[in-house]
Amino acid sequence: MIRIPGLAAASVAFALAVGQPAHAADDELIKAQAGVWLLAPESGAKGCRLTFNTTPATGGYGITGADTCTTPLPALSKASAWNFADDGSLAIMDGAGQTLVRFQQEEGSPWVSESGDPTWLLPALGDVDHVPTVASLAGAWRIQRTDGKAVCDVTLTTDKDSDGTAKMSLASDCAKEIGDLKLSLWAEEGFGLVMLGSDGSSLSFDMKPDGSFQKSDEEEGEPLLLVRK
Repeated sequence: MIRIPGLAAASVAFALAVGQPAHAADDELIKAQAGVWLLAPESGAKGCRLTFNTTPATGGYGITGADTCTTPLPALSKASAWNFADDGSLAIMDGAGQTLVRFQQEEGSPWVSESGDPTWLLPALGDVDHVPTVASLAGAWRIQRTDGKAVCDVTLTTDKDSDGTAKMSLASDCAKEIGDLKLSLWAEEGFGLVMLGSDGSSLSFDMKPDGSFQKSDEEEGEPLLLVRK
């Protein structure tokens, strides 16, 4: 599963909800979810930002910024409130409390819309207004240390294996720490990118506002960057 930056706090809050009084757990979960979120089509088209507040509103808690959705996502231009459902989904509603869109989330992954064209709900990342796609990320990249020292050159392609996962290749002179992972496939999900090895190994990266990636915090070892060549 690809880890997405900004989801950890919400996941922890959800876990804490088990066995606690409802009102206390809800308060923690609501506070963890509050903030600025990007809603963007999986296709890579431009999205818009909504700010989730903790102030009560019809149907849940207030939303601001819906006017930014008028052009990219018109259906959300009337967004007025957000809230969680009993099944763990997250709904965005208009001023009358009618649901405009509902999102589901698997642990460690972004929120994804339940119906219609797939849309991500992600913690806003700088000025980024869209999510990357396999096509936009394909090409030559370099894994390097934070001091700029090259570790491994990689090529991400749009070619797919029989399961529909994109293929990748490593340069022949990669550092052992990367070469031993036998990375051959890759996938993107929201602002996350994961490289997959033939023996079950993996290496995950989180996107930065400038479009480069940094090794996910959950990964062991020293920090690494993934940058365009």
